[in-house]
Amino acid sequence: MMSNITVSLPEDKLLKLQEFAARLAISPEELARIGVEELLALPDDEFRRVMDYVLKKNAELYRRLA
Repeated sequence: MMSNITVSLPEDKLLKLQEFAARLAISPEELARIGVEELLALPDDEFRRVMDYVLKKNAELYRRLA
């Protein structure tokens, strides 16, 4: 069973996602799903390192969205 989520992206990031997906001849949603699956497949220590980086990098954005 698959579930759905909604992700908000700044316009420039959405455009990059759409362009990259078009080059791969897949939908932006499929590209995002693949990216999430790849991230979740990382070993726990690598996953934590990547998540720490992403959370620190986007801390201000998360504060504004809260």
